[in-house]
Amino acid sequence: MFQGRKLIVATKHQKESVIAPLLETALGVQCLTNPAFDTDKLGTFTGEVERVLDPIQTARQKCLMAMELSQCDLGVASEGSFGPHPSMFFVSADDEFLMFIDKKNNLEIIVREISTETNFNGKEVLNWQELLAFANSAKFPSHGLILRKSKHENEGIVKGITDENTLKEVYSALYEKYGCVYVETDMRAMFNPTRMKVIAAAARKLVAKIETVCPCCGMPGFGVTDAKKGLPCGLCGLPTKSTLSHISECQHCKHEKEELYPNEKTSEDPMYCDYCNP
Repeated sequence: MFQGRKLIVATKHQKESVIAPLLETALGVQCLTNPAFDTDKLGTFTGEVERVLDPIQTARQKCLMAMELSQCDLGVASEGSFGPHPSMFFVSADDEFLMFIDKKNNLEIIVREISTETNFNGKEVLNWQELLAFANSAKFPSHGLILRKSKHENEGIVKGITDENTLKEVYSALYEKYGCVYVETDMRAMFNPTRMKVIAAAARKLVAKIETVCPCCGMPGFGVTDAKKGLPCGLCGLPTKSTLSHISECQHCKHEKEELYPNEKTSEDPMYCDYCNP
């Protein structure tokens, strides 16, 4: 279905370095990028352009725009968000969506990878020693830094700082001009190897999903679309909020398959039961 076709990777941040080799090997596609495509039009991490769509809609728009610009009917795009983990609220997380679109076959395949492996951080620094301590904790210089006037102001912003001399020069200039400096991790993929690893993990997950075909019609992308709660309590037998089964559905023929006990347990600990432990 994909052998020999061209596929546009919608990025200006070198994500193709981890996405393209996996897709080319698994699907036989020829990956390309388009330097004329600017993903920053849909939002930037530092707020110059606000992201108005949710991550999935942004990834879809990014992919379709790059496909149209490049006159390509196959595309892939990723969109990342950083902040509290969706279930471990006091831990920072990298939440990556990766979307594959095949216009020719009317396919849209999405995967998600959430990782607590991230250096995402930022703070106001009052002197060079504080800045250096932050840089060391943020894995600088292998991971880039951004300096600007304050967290919510972009005056004097400098991105992609990856050497100590530049860091010191930019810090001194900003501090002399504004009397305050805000430092943050540069979360663009090309300046953040830790994030690039998460994108690579998402790409492996995407390949696995594309290679999973519907048992009825044979179309790629057969995967989990829903989860049913209700795993019984091991003490009282009443349904809990834990996952009982996963539902997989084909987006073409709508064939469904239910997989019971996807987490390899047939009952839940009573401590998670609303009856036994209200």
